[in-house]
Amino acid sequence: MTNREGSFKRTTVTAALPYTNGPIHIGHLAGVYVPADIYCRFLRLTDREVLFVCGSDEHGAAIPMKAKKEGVSPKELIDKYHNMIKTSFETFGITFDNYSRTSSEIHHKTASEYFKRLYDQGDFLEESRDQLYDAEAEQFLADRFVTGTCPKCGYEEAYGDQCENCGSSLNATDLINPKSVITGASPVLKETRHWYLPLDQYEGFLTDWILKGHKKDWKPNVYGQCKSWIDDGLKPRAVTRDLDWGIPVPVPGGEGKVLYVWFDAPIGYISATREWAEREGKDWEPYWKDSQTRLLHFIGKDNIVFHCIIFPSMLKAHGEYILPDNVPANEFLNLEGRKLSTSRNWAVWLHEYLLDFPDMQDVLRYVLTANAPETKDNDFTWKDFQARNNNELVAIFGNFVNRVVVLTHKYFKGVVPAGDNLNETDKSVLKELSAFPNRISDSVERFRFREGLQELMSLARLGNKYLADEEPWKKIKQDPQRVEAILNTAMQIAAALAVLSEPFLPFTGEKLRRILNFSRLENAPSWTSLGKNTELLPVGHIIEPAELLFRKIEDAEVQQQLDKLLQTKKENEMTDSPILPQKDTIDYETFSKLDLRVGTILSAEKMPKTKKLIVMQVDTGLDTRTIISGIAEHYEPESLIGKKVTVLVNLAPRPLRGVESQGMLLLAENPDGKLTFVTPEDEASANGSPIT
Repeated sequence: MTNREGSFKRTTVTAALPYTNGPIHIGHLAGVYVPADIYCRFLRLTDREVLFVCGSDEHGAAIPMKAKKEGVSPKELIDKYHNMIKTSFETFGITFDNYSRTSSEIHHKTASEYFKRLYDQGDFLEESRDQLYDAEAEQFLADRFVTGTCPKCGYEEAYGDQCENCGSSLNATDLINPKSVITGASPVLKETRHWYLPLDQYEGFLTDWILKGHKKDWKPNVYGQCKSWIDDGLKPRAVTRDLDWGIPVPVPGGEGKVLYVWFDAPIGYISATREWAEREGKDWEPYWKDSQTRLLHFIGKDNIVFHCIIFPSMLKAHGEYILPDNVPANEFLNLEGRKLSTSRNWAVWLHEYLLDFPDMQDVLRYVLTANAPETKDNDFTWKDFQARNNNELVAIFGNFVNRVVVLTHKYFKGVVPAGDNLNETDKSVLKELSAFPNRISDSVERFRFREGLQELMSLARLGNKYLADEEPWKKIKQDPQRVEAILNTAMQIAAALAVLSEPFLPFTGEKLRRILNFSRLENAPSWTSLGKNTELLPVGHIIEPAELLFRKIEDAEVQQQLDKLLQTKKENEMTDSPILPQKDTIDYETFSKLDLRVGTILSAEKMPKTKKLIVMQVDTGLDTRTIISGIAEHYEPESLIGKKVTVLVNLAPRPLRGVESQGMLLLAENPDGKLTFVTPEDEASANGSPIT
C-alpha cells in the first residue's frame, strides 16, 4: 500500500459514463472499464473499502439524432442500448457496485438540485449570445448537430463540441465552414439566452490545485493537457442548451432548454451513488463529502478536460464535495492500424465478441491489458490476439497449471504432497514467490496495469521454468521423495496464481480456485496472506481433477473476424465513393430516343480564355461537327486527336462562348475525380455505328 492511498479511509471509483447511442467496443474497454475493474478488484482483495459506480449517459444531441436515424423514439433508443451495455458489462465481469442511468428519476432530481444550488448561489452568468441556427429546420444547433473543420488540426468532420481526430474540446462557433447535420445547410448566427459556468473565475483555484499542488503524480498526458488549458486561459462555458431532450432547466426562463450534457453527465456519478445507497440502506454522503475518501476518475484522454477542469470547478462551486485525487486517463486504442470509429462500424463490439468467443472473457481482458494504451495510442490486431492467447495464456499460464494438477493426480492421487525436504532451489523459488504480491500491488497502485500483468505472467514463467528444470516426471521412480517437494512447491505457485490473477483474469482465477479446492480450506489463501506464508496449500489437501484454463484459438476463428472487418472496409469505401445516386426512372421509349454513335476526334484545341473547355471537330459518320467539352483539366488537346469516342448526336445544339456545340461526348468520373472516355470496345468500329 502506498503512503498516499494509506491516508484514506475509502475510495470512490468512477468510470466514464458510456453514451447510449451504440454498444460498447474494445476501445472503451481498454481505455476505461478494464483498468477501472482491475483496480477495484485489487482494492477489495486487499481489504480496502471501495465503491465502483458508472451508468449510461442518455442525454445530449446524439441521442435524438441516432433515434431519428433508427426510426425510433429517444426513449426506445436509450432503453435498447442501456440494456445491451449493462448486460455486456455483467457478462464480461465488470464489477460495478451500481450501474445506473441518467434518465432515472434520482438523476434528474440530483442534477436539478445541483444546478439550482449553483444558480441560487449566483455562480452562473446569464447571457444572450449568438448560437448557430438552422433556418431550414427552424432550430438552434446543439454541438452534435454541427460538423465542420477543426480550427486546431484541420480535420474536416469535427463536431461542434469536440474534434475526434485531435481530441480538442470545441465550441460549435469555433468550427470552420460549419454545416447542419439536420439539413446540410450552412447555419447562421442567432441570439439566444443561456447560463454559463465562468471557468475563468476558477483559474486561480485550478492553478493552485493542479499546477502548484501534488498533481505532478498524475499521468503526464493528464497533467500536460490540464496545464495547456489553464495556460491558454479559460472561458465561460454554457451549462444549458436549446434542446427538447434532456433535463429541463429548473429555474424561471428555462422553458424550452435543458441542462447541457457535459454538466449533467458527471453528476451521474453522484446520483449513481445515491441510488446505490438507497438500495443498500447506506449513507451516500461520505463517498463524496468526506475528506477521508479518495475520489478517482477512470476515463479516456478525450474526457480529460471535463474531469480535470470543468467537473472540479463545478464541485468547487458547490462547496461540499471532495475533489478527484487522481484521473488516470488512457490514450486511444486503434484496430488493425486504423482509428476505431463507431459511425463507420470499425470496431470490435463487446456484445458480438461475447457471442463469437463465449467463456473467453479473460482472453480479451488479457490482450487489452497487455497492450493497454497507458502512455501512447496502441493497436489491437486479431493476429496478436491469437498469438497472445496461444503463446502466453495457453503455453505459459495454462500449461504450468495443467502440468502441476495432472502430475499431482498421477503421482499422489490429487493430494498435496509433503514439503518437508525442500532443497535450496525450492526455497529460492518460494522466496521469489513471496515477493510477487508486493510487486504486483505496487504496479496496480501506480495505475500501471500492464506492468502488473507482466509480473503475474513472470510468476507463471517461474513455475514453468521450475518444473522444466526439476523434471519430476524423470525423478519419480528414482527419488519419489524429491518429487513430493517439487510438486508441493509447484502447488504453492499455482495457489498464488489463483489469488493474484483475480484482478486481471477473474474467470480464470475463479476456475483455478475451484480446481485447487479453495472452498475446502479453513484459511484459504488471500492477497494479504501471500507475502507472509508460502504454504498456501497444506499437505494432505485434496485438489480437483485438471481442467484446461484456456483453449487454443484456431486460424479459422481469426480469419472470420478479419473477413468481417474486410467487409466493413468495403462498405465504408462504397459509402465514401462519390457515386451519385440513381436518377429518376425513365421508360424504354424515352431511352430509345437517345442516338449514340461511334465517332473519331479529328482536331482539338483549348477555347481561349477558359480553363476547362476544349473545342473539337468530331467525325460522327454522319458528318463532321463541332463539340465542346469541359475536359481541359484532364486531357491535353493534342492527346485527343484520333481518339475513338461515343457521341450523343441528337442532343440539341448549345452555344458556349459564341461557339455552337453540336453534341456531347460520353465520359465517366472515377473515385478520384478523373474523367475518362466511354469508348467503343472494338476500336475498329466504323464512325457512325450506332451504340445500342
